[in-house]
Amino acid sequence: MNFTLKTSKYAKEILLQLQASTGITPNILIRYAVVLSLRNNNSGVEIDPITKDFSDGLVLNRSTVTGEYDYVFRALITQAAGRELSDEEYFPGFFNAHLERGIRTLAAEYKSAGNYEKFIRAFLLQ
Repeated sequence: MNFTLKTSKYAKEILLQLQASTGITPNILIRYAVVLSLRNNNSGVEIDPITKDFSDGLVLNRSTVTGEYDYVFRALITQAAGRELSDEEYFPGFFNAHLERGIRTLAAEYKSAGNYEKFIRAFLLQ
């Protein structure tokens, strides 16, 4: 079992920028990004697990990223995949794939909102 998540350099930059602007820690931002990706999963675009190693990104522990909601994330990601996932497929493969897709949406949502207060209000009301 793999208990380490390595993000891409792009995801690292966005996470650190959003943390600086909002004060929200990367692990919480990652959860938001994954949820956004799962919410947009109905777009008909299949998502493939990420198997490459990112060396320039953030390195985080699974327990830090998913916390007490690991089973919830696993169930949601398994449902989105439409099949049972092994632990190795789920984390970091599919989890990271949803992070990488969702981080782009999260960055666009923040940019569209313009500031922290509008971002949080828009995010919570969706």
